[in-house]
Amino acid sequence: MSVNSITVFCGSKSGNDPSFTKEATSLGLLMAQHHITLVYGGGNKGIMGTIADAVMLGGGEVIGVIPELLLAWEHQHEGITDLRIVPDMHTRKKLLYELGDAAIVLPGGNGTLDELFEMLTWNTLNIHNKKIILLNCNGYYNHLVAHIDTMYQQGFLYGLR
Repeated sequence: MSVNSITVFCGSKSGNDPSFTKEATSLGLLMAQHHITLVYGGGNKGIMGTIADAVMLGGGEVIGVIPELLLAWEHQHEGITDLRIVPDMHTRKKLLYELGDAAIVLPGGNGTLDELFEMLTWNTLNIHNKKIILLNCNGYYNHLVAHIDTMYQQGFLYGLR
């Protein structure tokens, strides 16, 4: 399978660990170097802004998808290749999934987890079959991975691909 674009889900905040920003920068530069388009939530703050800036710095392409609600907060990134404004969060997620050939999940909060679990659910239901990579920066997702393993061991998951 050829990967031309990757949807990255991550926080609109930077978090407390500087390694999160460092990993986002490294990933963004690597994507640009390999001519892989970044598809992301369209924000200019936190890890979201960091990875978009890194891809642009590396000469890459960035597609941001942002709901109208966040425009009022002025969180949109004005310096990217393509900013798409959608009416709501559900439309945003659907378009993010459609535009990416695979997904990478960096540290983030509730929104990032929502996107991760929806992608996992859609894989389970065969709505799509895209690779989902959890970038476990400095052990950020260790407890989540352990909990997912518990759900599997206790018979609540149909299987992990």
